Amino acid sequence: MLHRKIYQLCTDGREVCIFLRDQQRWIEDARIIDLEGDLVTIRYETEEDDEINSWEEMVRLESIGAVTQKLASVPRINSELLVSDDCPEAEQIKPHSPDPDRD
Repeated sequence: MLHRKIYQLCTDGREVCIFLRDQQRWIEDARIIDLEGDLVTIRYETEEDDEINSWEEMVRLESIGAVTQKLASVPRINSELLVSDDCPEAEQIKPHSPDPDRD
């Protein structure tokens, strides 16, 4: 089952976080770029001393303990979220009025 999920994440190209249980560490914002047999190739970046380093690692499928993916994110800085009142009137969902025939 994990093999199928890893394959799906590889074809989707989405960013994931992977926990490597043999190394007891998380790799964040990684992309699964290849799956061949039981070897998974992941690519990610780290930032150290104002330097951005790109890494590509091959790990065994059995050493992957967990895979998570971000569903959504919202910026915290100076952003106003749109609410339904900001939508054009044609796209707004109107509340249901009580049905007069129902008693």
